[in-house]
Amino acid sequence: MASEFAMPKIVLALLLGALIAMPTSVVSMGVCYGMLGDNLPKPSEVISLYQSNGIDAMRLYNPNSDALTALKGTNISLMVGVPNEELATFASNASAAANWVQNNILAYEGVSFKYIAVGNELMGENASNILPAMHNIHNAITSAGLQDRIKVSTSVRFDVLSETSPPSNAVFSSSHMGPVVQFLANTSGPLLVNIYPYFSYAYSNGDIPLDFALFTAPDAVVYDNEYQYNNLFDAMVDSVYYAMEKVGYSNVNIVVSESGWPSYGGVGTTIENAQIYNQNLINHSAYGTPKRPGNLETYIFAMFMENMKTGDEVERNFGLFYPDQSPVYTVNFNYT
Repeated sequence: MASEFAMPKIVLALLLGALIAMPTSVVSMGVCYGMLGDNLPKPSEVISLYQSNGIDAMRLYNPNSDALTALKGTNISLMVGVPNEELATFASNASAAANWVQNNILAYEGVSFKYIAVGNELMGENASNILPAMHNIHNAITSAGLQDRIKVSTSVRFDVLSETSPPSNAVFSSSHMGPVVQFLANTSGPLLVNIYPYFSYAYSNGDIPLDFALFTAPDAVVYDNEYQYNNLFDAMVDSVYYAMEKVGYSNVNIVVSESGWPSYGGVGTTIENAQIYNQNLINHSAYGTPKRPGNLETYIFAMFMENMKTGDEVERNFGLFYPDQSPVYTVNFNYT
């Protein structure tokens, strides 16, 4: 997870007139089910925890067979990942991609597959494998007649962009993104984007106000032509929309494949802030952004504290629940 939103101090003055929009319907909110812990409950128990909390969508980072079996018949919609380490093979070997689809999608009748995320936050020279792997996975899905039900995409970091302040200046900084967006436009799939106002706030050296990151700013903080922003999340999402327009595609939707706030381990990491951010994220996602009002499908990161995640301490402390299934704090997923 990494994200960056640079904002000149001149636009940090609190400005009046935040855009008001009404939600059109209940938005689909999911939660990412990471498994990097040695003390996590069994997948069957996790699925029950999703159901008892009214969570109707899940992201899995790999096709774990126990989790897929437990999901059968639950109507929990699923985003399932193709691990980064498999992309090189699937990019060059269509048969291997077809076998993966057979073994991990078609073999699990009764699972409500919605998206296949071909890679997660893959950057650098390995990013060249994303598009050919997407093509081969998509071809296998199409051969099974499932191309209208299951969309093939990839999950990207926010820093595939540059010049994101204001949002209308945003462009893709990674050359592989233009062809990826073209593929999504041709197949009617969304771009999956991991959006973390937390990291932008934490690395801003005080330039980004906490309330702007937590959805609690009373007034607009950023003006950008006809749009005004009173939260950083919207500004980040709209930056991606602008970048897609600049490579020629305004008809590709965004699904926020990760967003969250850690409760421990870094700047601004308290249980209170994490609860405020995630509840406001749930409440806000039905409204969309100033540029794209309406439902914005979003996945909270993450279901559990994961004690085997590498990196800074914050990485292990995004969970809504402790491994014993008790809540770190309470959020309501039944917002309408």
